[in-house]
Amino acid sequence: MTRLFLLLLLTAGLVAPAASQDEREDDPWKPIRFLEGSWTGPTDGRFGSGTVERVYSFVLDGAYLHERHASNYPPQERNPEGELHEYWSFFSYDRARDLLVYRQFHNEGIINQFVLNEDLTKDAMVVFDTERIENFGEGWRARESYRVISNDEFVEEFYLAAPGKGYELYVTTRFKRAR
Repeated sequence: MTRLFLLLLLTAGLVAPAASQDEREDDPWKPIRFLEGSWTGPTDGRFGSGTVERVYSFVLDGAYLHERHASNYPPQERNPEGELHEYWSFFSYDRARDLLVYRQFHNEGIINQFVLNEDLTKDAMVVFDTERIENFGEGWRARESYRVISNDEFVEEFYLAAPGKGYELYVTTRFKRAR
């Protein structure tokens, strides 16, 4: 009986710490989990004014958050011919760096690779900065931020920085969750 009691105590001691450790693990997707779903909204910036449709969904057994984006800019003074701007993106969690990585693949062949800026990301603000831009001018940088208004609304700001210069606001989009 004593042996059985000791075995139970030892087993409980081995299992309990593992369960509590799992409970303490943070969700690496927490800063961007709110994005999952369909969104629409007005956009305004260097291309002019337009509308945006966007869908975020976890894919491949939750390994990636996939984004499909389409901005429609009708002909206007800042964009006389109008434009349909599309891109697909994938957010991933880089376990080696313990960091969210965000890769955008634009229809004009530009690929932005962003990483989460942990210093600027706070409760209601998520910020990604480029660590690499492919098929664009040398030395350029980009920043994308999401200001969370509620579970059903956020404001996205996209910034560009020319070589040796500071960030300039390029596009602002106000998203509402599509029902």
